[in-house]
Amino acid sequence: MCIDFEVAQAEVSRRGLLRIGGGLAVGASATGLSAPSYAQAAVSAGHRHDPRVVLLGVAGGPPPEIGRAGISSALVIGDRVYVIDCGRGAVTQYAQARLKFKNLRGIFVTHLHADHVIDFYDFAALPGFGVNDSNDGILAPTATQPAIPVFGPGRAGGLPPADDPSLPTIAPDMPTPGIADLFRLQTEAFAYSTNLFMRRAGIPDPRTLFDIHEIDNPVAAGADWTNRAPDMDPFVIFDDGFVKVSAVLVPHGPVFPSYAYRFDSEEGSVVFSGDTAASQNVVRLAQGADMLVHEVIDFKFYVDFLGLDPSLLQHLLRSHTDVFELGPLAEQAGVERLVLNHLVPADPRLMSDHTWRKNARRGYSGRVIVGDDLMSVPMRKRRRTVIG
Repeated sequence: MCIDFEVAQAEVSRRGLLRIGGGLAVGASATGLSAPSYAQAAVSAGHRHDPRVVLLGVAGGPPPEIGRAGISSALVIGDRVYVIDCGRGAVTQYAQARLKFKNLRGIFVTHLHADHVIDFYDFAALPGFGVNDSNDGILAPTATQPAIPVFGPGRAGGLPPADDPSLPTIAPDMPTPGIADLFRLQTEAFAYSTNLFMRRAGIPDPRTLFDIHEIDNPVAAGADWTNRAPDMDPFVIFDDGFVKVSAVLVPHGPVFPSYAYRFDSEEGSVVFSGDTAASQNVVRLAQGADMLVHEVIDFKFYVDFLGLDPSLLQHLLRSHTDVFELGPLAEQAGVERLVLNHLVPADPRLMSDHTWRKNARRGYSGRVIVGDDLMSVPMRKRRRTVIG
């Protein structure tokens, strides 16, 4: 809802609107209607300051699935939150998880498929508008609170040939934009809304909220859009003194670059695979980690029950990790816990947690956790693990 408030021909400040909102809440209480108690909600959520991974959404694939949000996760270390991928509903799920937008300290995008970035700009456009009724939002940078770092792929540099030569190429002058292009172009697309709000509601310039970093791949790896995920060692992309983030390239069909990320802190280590076929790069990245959060697909389901077209099946085989491959991969990496996310199929009516868990356990001696929306998985405290 967009409302212009004018009082005696003067613009109402954002702080003033909050005061008005507070008055409305009091009025609602006086009439017998109860305003929501965020303090009670926070208590019921529990473990607010425990280090944990929150699965904001676990559905794989761009098509929306009933009852499950798109792929997005949050790593919570103390009062700091780091988001990994921004799939459908990420901003809403972040709020539903009772995570504070003012505590957001980084966004890490694995690759630029729409189902992983569709809500990326929403973090700037919505919580970046200003504080909400519970006094939370992404605030303008200050000397003590700099812009939020964002890490993700740069431009791919080329497109694979089309199976049908008559297919058009969208934006032929820039057919493979990177994360910086994506943010710039979306900022421009929302220019009218933003310009009005900056003039009338005093919102910050969204371009100041994020510090965009396109990841530079190690030259020695020799990677490009034709050699998308060569064998390589992990390399560090970020260290804020609380978490150190390392990355590797992973094979995700024709997509380049596509990354997996490892987060190391005093509280433990967790790896997010992103979308990938079974990969030794992930095994290297995840060596000895406390937790591996890995995408999964059940190919047998699609062959036996849906009679999948062979050409589409081959695409999926080159892009994703079959559930029966995942256990041995996690065992090879020596991880303590394996968390399944980016579930395909995502509809729980088609694949039970018991079936997912049973199949992923084959060849794996650790604990398997089947992810679900808003699931909170605690970290395990251990000595700081260093990569590189």
